[in-house]
Amino acid sequence: MSQPGTPISRRRFGALAAGTAAATTAAVLPGGSATAMPAGAATAPAGTAPGTADPNAPLEQLRAMWIASVVNIDWPSGTGLPAQQQRDQLVAWFDLAVRLNLNAVMLQVRPTADAFWPSQYEPWSQYLTGTQGTDPGYDPLEFAVAEAHKRNLQLHAWFNPYRVSMQTDPTKLVPWHPARQHPEWVFAYGPKLYYNPGIPEVRRFVEDAILDATRYDIDGVHFDDYFYPYPVAGETLPDADTYATYGAGFDRIEDWRRHNIDLLVSEMQHRIHAAKPWLAFGVSPFGIWRNKASDPNGSDTGGTESYDANFADTRGWVKKGWLDYINPQVYWNIGLAVADYAKLTPWWAEQVRGTDTKLYIGEATYKVNTSGAWLDPTELTRHLTLDQQYPEVAGNVYFSAKDVRTDALGATSRVVADHYQHPALTPALPHLDPRVPNRPELARARRTADGVRLDWVGTGSPAPASYAIFRFDGERAADIVDARNLVATVRADGRVQSWTDPTPGTEPRTYQVVAVSRTGVRSAPGNARTV
Repeated sequence: MSQPGTPISRRRFGALAAGTAAATTAAVLPGGSATAMPAGAATAPAGTAPGTADPNAPLEQLRAMWIASVVNIDWPSGTGLPAQQQRDQLVAWFDLAVRLNLNAVMLQVRPTADAFWPSQYEPWSQYLTGTQGTDPGYDPLEFAVAEAHKRNLQLHAWFNPYRVSMQTDPTKLVPWHPARQHPEWVFAYGPKLYYNPGIPEVRRFVEDAILDATRYDIDGVHFDDYFYPYPVAGETLPDADTYATYGAGFDRIEDWRRHNIDLLVSEMQHRIHAAKPWLAFGVSPFGIWRNKASDPNGSDTGGTESYDANFADTRGWVKKGWLDYINPQVYWNIGLAVADYAKLTPWWAEQVRGTDTKLYIGEATYKVNTSGAWLDPTELTRHLTLDQQYPEVAGNVYFSAKDVRTDALGATSRVVADHYQHPALTPALPHLDPRVPNRPELARARRTADGVRLDWVGTGSPAPASYAIFRFDGERAADIVDARNLVATVRADGRVQSWTDPTPGTEPRTYQVVAVSRTGVRSAPGNARTV
């Protein structure tokens, strides 16, 4: 997707251009250390001073990377790897996220109408074992959730709704695949096979298949940019008969297609929150909704429009309150005439303003060191600096994990140095559950050979999902809004909990602990203790 007028999504670009990442059990940035931080904790250097909040260190900010499984872009690095090697690779990705002070991952668990868990609806993914339908010998999603939460990383399960296969021959699917059991549900278009979004039974089945994964303790249901497939030159979507059957009330097939995707999104939002009211639902669409030339509400751009290319009315979903977050793929550099990051970011900020939808900007880490502005190692960090002008921008997500690890031109290292020196909490979603946790009781703080050990007690309902630990220079607490005083975040694992600060320094330090709910709502700070 090097040009916004080119109808190739970042997923396809990654599949075509990236190849397969080498297997690894230690993910290290150039010049970095292979030693992971303590599990479940992201730490800040000693001596962070109280005072006015630093705009480079927001207390709440989503910092995430996509871990793509389709054609083994990121994980697993190849098919047929032993289960333990797959687990080791995934842990290495999570450890990398912790070292970079990220706080979430988007893990692709349903890339092609298949599953990275024992699904009741679809077969095991071929990207695990090399053979569709073959049990990998463990439950990857269960393992992923447990390991992410050990590190207090949110895990958003990433689903592609309608793509069935990266090739067009249904006979290459396992015989019990729903696409073979119901051949009338699918069509071939371009080089791939898709479920037909216009068939109501298909939509219900896709929703059921995705909702099956919500029995796991995931933190988000995440869709990417594929709804109807991107246009293929010289081909027409083969759904005219479906329109004739189901399109009553729509004069134009394009409006009917958009209605079909609207139904998927609105029904998913309702069904997710009916099952788990606290569970976030988000979409990562193509970065342009409509150009201003097509619609006065559109952006000052000149590229492919998701409204017409994918029949995805992404702006409408925000305005109608169907999304807890939107994560547009703003994969272009500052100053690009047809799709300027500096114009699209404020446009998206305006769309979410006054709504409950959080805005996370998708970043094209894969473009670093390719051409033009992407030869500048400061391009990515300049994006985050620009984002600070718009309070609606609540975070960033990087595509994809292997490019984050590669750290071409040191661009990721610059982002971390300029913007991620301190931990951050994931943005609160109080509209999902506004209840405030009880403040924890910090029972003891004492110096040990390993640092400063804190012991605290959490009580009440809602039970905390995690804790934020603040550290202040001197003998009194100060500003818990300033992220420079946030030293760590840890996952809640019981009523009585402890954590050791490995870098307290030798001067007096004062600590406070704050409880954080599943929806990111923070308690009042607990009592302070000084050592």
